[in-house]
Amino acid sequence: QLQASGGGLVQAGGSLRLSCAASGFTLDSYAIGWFRQVPGKEREGVSCISASGGSTWYADSVKGRFTISRDNAKNTVYLQMSSLKPDDTAVYYCAALLSGNPVSWGQGTQVTVSS
Repeated sequence: QLQASGGGLVQAGGSLRLSCAASGFTLDSYAIGWFRQVPGKEREGVSCISASGGSTWYADSVKGRFTISRDNAKNTVYLQMSSLKPDDTAVYYCAALLSGNPVSWGQGTQVTVSS
């Protein structure tokens, strides 16, 4: 099971760090993705990181502002979000990926960015 945490309310320009922790299995065999969803819209991919941590991907909308990382010893993946914008407001989810497809979702964490 995956659990996302670290969300909250922040002013525009601020920062938050999200964590995705696993229980019951180890993350080091999986690529991990961060996704976000706004009510009424489809869930969108934000970032992902390979199992080794050697490869990362970012959506254009967050490139240069968000940084994904992982600590396999802690069985946790992080999403450092900086220069946050109101458009980043969403529920953020993490998921374990196999061949690029989510196979296990965590519960989301709400991020709200005020203008």
